Amino acid sequence: MASITNSQELAKNNDIEKQSMQVDQNLDEVEIAVDYSKRAQWLRAAVLGANDGLLSTSSLMMGIGAVKQDAKAMILTGIAGLVAGACSMAIGEFVSVYSQYDIEVSQMKRENNASTHELEEKKKKLPSPLQAAAASAFAFAIGAIVPLLAAAFVKDYHVRLGIVVAAVSFALLMFGGLGAYLGNAPLMKSSLRVLIGGWLAMGITFGLTKLVGVTGLYG
Repeated sequence: MASITNSQELAKNNDIEKQSMQVDQNLDEVEIAVDYSKRAQWLRAAVLGANDGLLSTSSLMMGIGAVKQDAKAMILTGIAGLVAGACSMAIGEFVSVYSQYDIEVSQMKRENNASTHELEEKKKKLPSPLQAAAASAFAFAIGAIVPLLAAAFVKDYHVRLGIVVAAVSFALLMFGGLGAYLGNAPLMKSSLRVLIGGWLAMGITFGLTKLVGVTGLYG
């Protein structure tokens, strides 16, 4: 009888351990899903913001480089693109997040009969418009610095264009791969998609600006 009782107790213990392991596994899966969900918010402001800064600034520089071989004009265009783009990204992100913030606060007021203290605590968990704006502007500036640094110390026109394209291509692969890794997306496919899109943006800007310069429409 004692051996039977011990066997039953061991079986129960094994069942409890299996159930505990299953619960832990399920919790881990939930935590992984939540992590990727939370990452999406700052990935959009960081990686995509950096890509925007990289592409828009490099395309502007390539465009001015299509009609002017002066390094100073190219760099000044890049600086203007950096400042204007960072301000635009910050304002756009601020307005977008603040609108979403107002919508969610209004929804909480309609659905919950919470106290003022509870409502304030829930507001703190919402995305901050100022933080989103600052992160977006900073990420844009980080991307825009890449072509500026690549062109800053090269005097030869053709070499300068080649170095800008090479530096931007490398950065596009880096940003694309980073976004794919953190977002749990296919690494190679995402990186190549970002790279090809960047080449198209720079190529189209360079070609159209060159065409305008050849036809003499700008002066």
